[in-house]
Amino acid sequence: MPIATVNPATGETVETFEAMDEDELERRLELAEATFRTYRTSAFAERARLLHRAADLLDADQDSIARTMTTEMGKPLAQARAEAGKCAKAMRWYADHAEELLADEEPAEQDVKDSGASRVRVRYRPIGPVLAVMPWNFPLWQVVRFAAPALMAGNVGLLKHASNVPQTALYLEDLFHRAGFPQGCFQTLLIGSGAVDEVLRDERVRAATLTGSEPAGRAVAATAGEMIKKTVLELGGSDPYVVMPSADIDRAARTAVTARVQNNGQSCIAAKRFIVHTDVYDAFAERFVAGMAALRTGDPMDEGTDVGPLASEQGRADLEELVDDAQRSGAQVLCGGQRPEGPGWFYPPTVLAGIHRDMRIHREEAFGPVATLYRAGDLDEAVLIANDSPFGLSSNVWTRDEAEMDRFVQDLEAGGVFVNGMTASHPAFPFGGVKRSGYGRELSGHGIREFCNITTVWQGA
Repeated sequence: MPIATVNPATGETVETFEAMDEDELERRLELAEATFRTYRTSAFAERARLLHRAADLLDADQDSIARTMTTEMGKPLAQARAEAGKCAKAMRWYADHAEELLADEEPAEQDVKDSGASRVRVRYRPIGPVLAVMPWNFPLWQVVRFAAPALMAGNVGLLKHASNVPQTALYLEDLFHRAGFPQGCFQTLLIGSGAVDEVLRDERVRAATLTGSEPAGRAVAATAGEMIKKTVLELGGSDPYVVMPSADIDRAARTAVTARVQNNGQSCIAAKRFIVHTDVYDAFAERFVAGMAALRTGDPMDEGTDVGPLASEQGRADLEELVDDAQRSGAQVLCGGQRPEGPGWFYPPTVLAGIHRDMRIHREEAFGPVATLYRAGDLDEAVLIANDSPFGLSSNVWTRDEAEMDRFVQDLEAGGVFVNGMTASHPAFPFGGVKRSGYGRELSGHGIREFCNITTVWQGA
């Protein structure tokens, strides 16, 4: 894929960029290592001051960077503004909490005595330059949720962003530079995916984090394993959205629409598989399909647009293949299902029913505004369907029955269980998945410690 801004609403190539050559890449890796040697010793108060400044600048830039994101990957403009605002809040959260999250820990007094020490401390120290391989779907948020904790921990960042969001990638480097971070603290590497392996093998790069596809995660994990480097992977998701008879059906259906089509349906944590108890299936399906069909698809720069285009032509083709395969295997299209005429990579909000295990869409992630409906006879069947997926990122459960809540929390195979609400991320709560959705955690104290050297300091009597 060329490094270029291509407007998905029109298919027009706006601007292309040259990939960095070997000399420039070497210069940046050398700078990252040199900067880390000094930045790692900086005080938390200084790092926090710089990150607060970056948040203030991002707030001031909110409208302009939102338009850049919308131009590059097609999300509705209001959602792009919200993404920028969320990033600024996360920066401030880590600026205010990092020192506490990384404070020295003192083991129990008796354990210290038993070890023969007069004092034992556990310290969190920065690990070094971290390579971040990031996707296009949340081009600011995916980066900031890595960068804010990494910089506050004393690490430096090397960003390899998706090739279709180069302007957003360059903006991020400029943002941290304008905020006053030392040169080399955060650098954008304009390189193709083929160069990731070379960078990850470089001894100066100490770890990597990737958000993206399962194949990309396998490749990065394989190289990191060979080089014995720490990785955090956040990969695909096909999150279940379970609705039980005691649920508020109207609210569950309204929320389901938002949960499926946020970011034009291109979100790993979007609800994708809607598993509804047979007693309320018809009532939920009627409301959900009506809500999906009523959404306005169109120009993402238009403030009234609910769903913009998919980010790439290939992405739309992949989604169409899943829908066509399901139809050939007997699925019923309750709304949508046909691409519109005209320019741009648009696809309508679509609901499919009659899904079974032999359909590709049952096993693969539908990355776009396509929902699948399942009928469950009881709680046991709902859990079985929910877990019948190679993914385990998050999950959504709608019930007012406490026993049912406990059962879902206990048995759902996912990194998160959201009860009577849709999945969302917050800097205070850990985020990540199980199974083929990846490993490790981002956000919260768990996320900031992922790329720290956990050091035991033992002092004799």
